[in-house]
Amino acid sequence: MNKVVAGADVAVQDIPSGATLMLGGFGLCGIPENCIAALVKKGVKDLTCISNNAGVDNFGIGLLLQQKQVRKMISSYVGENAEFERQLLSGELEVELIPQGTLATRCMASGYGMPAVYLLAGVGTEVAEGKEVREFNGKKYLLEHAFDSDFAIVKAWKGDTQGNLIFKDTARNFNPMMAMAGKITIAEVEELVPAGELDPNHIHVPGIYVHRIFQGSDYEKRIEQRTVRKRGNAVM
Repeated sequence: MNKVVAGADVAVQDIPSGATLMLGGFGLCGIPENCIAALVKKGVKDLTCISNNAGVDNFGIGLLLQQKQVRKMISSYVGENAEFERQLLSGELEVELIPQGTLATRCMASGYGMPAVYLLAGVGTEVAEGKEVREFNGKKYLLEHAFDSDFAIVKAWKGDTQGNLIFKDTARNFNPMMAMAGKITIAEVEELVPAGELDPNHIHVPGIYVHRIFQGSDYEKRIEQRTVRKRGNAVM
């Protein structure tokens, strides 16, 4: 099976309007920049996006929100995006906010082929409304269902032509578990190498989970918030 495609436009060409997408990254760290740009260009609508956050106004998923291509966001944090806030308050955007650990575990469950998991987070809060609660060893747990996503779009540091992926530092974040969870997983990488060149001991996601891979380009790698110490205040 040849998994290598020419670029982002080809990789996302069959993603239809109304699809449910997982998008790796945390803040603006490790996001699939090229694939997001290709989706904006393609003009698909009514997307359900599962992501830790919604990017910022002019980058990441924020670009899709600007074009009103997102119908629903499933996230744990969305506080850096004014356009997101405007669409939420106006009723244009449906939002499901869930605890970050629950988001991660529902991704993991999907990748492991588990239909649902019982979790402590959210018991006794609004998160629990309408959900099954069971008690184990004297503690109450919520039944949370695994995500059902049509596509997962992730970004890695290195990959090979068989789809094996290596992530760098904090850009690893949600990318591995989302790569495992998508029915069809698309990976963009900074460096694509021939099969066999990656050290098997360093691979974070085996190629069995990846269906398409390409070498991306022109990565901006923006910083969501930059905080620096004022000159003269350095601690010696």
